[in-house]
Amino acid sequence: MTAPAPRVGVLALQGDVREHVRVLTDLGAEVTAVRRPAELAAIDGLVLPGGESSVIDKLSRAFGMREPVREAIAAGMPVYGTCAGLILLADRITDGIAGQQTFGGLDVTVRRNAFGSQVDSFEVDLDVPALGEPPVHAVFIRAPLVEETGDGVERLAVLEDGRIVAVRQGALLGTSFHPEMTGENRFHALFLDMVRDRSR
Repeated sequence: MTAPAPRVGVLALQGDVREHVRVLTDLGAEVTAVRRPAELAAIDGLVLPGGESSVIDKLSRAFGMREPVREAIAAGMPVYGTCAGLILLADRITDGIAGQQTFGGLDVTVRRNAFGSQVDSFEVDLDVPALGEPPVHAVFIRAPLVEETGDGVERLAVLEDGRIVAVRQGALLGTSFHPEMTGENRFHALFLDMVRDRSR
């Protein structure tokens, strides 16, 4: 008997939702665009997409999603955040706009737009031992940077100068870059493995 497809969602308030839905669907997941608490309650894992972290924060409060997402994280739901999603998972932001909040759960300090504006976007190949070979081709677009990590946080990838761009802590996974934009699916596959492990 084959195992049921993982039931996961992509927070669909703003950002590159379709790209994540496509990657996850291609990997065999049952994917829901999540905008309401009832949709969140029906899934086993959540992706926080790239976009504008302050806008997603405001919309999550307007749609009554902030506390349900925080509670799901606290209860151990696997969550994967890319770019703005990583910011939203961070316990601390060094340069958030006035009043900006996060869902939290990931014991890291993140700097927004650490690499500059859109024109400073860049691509690089990253060694990610947890994913094996080949290297991950990473695209950074107005990307955040993990400046500090707590004791329980695993550093999955760093730039040549040692700056941290991918982390994992328990059921939480975060990348500064956008695997969903380059055809790179191994981070999403790792996330789905985390969802399956928790669902067993």
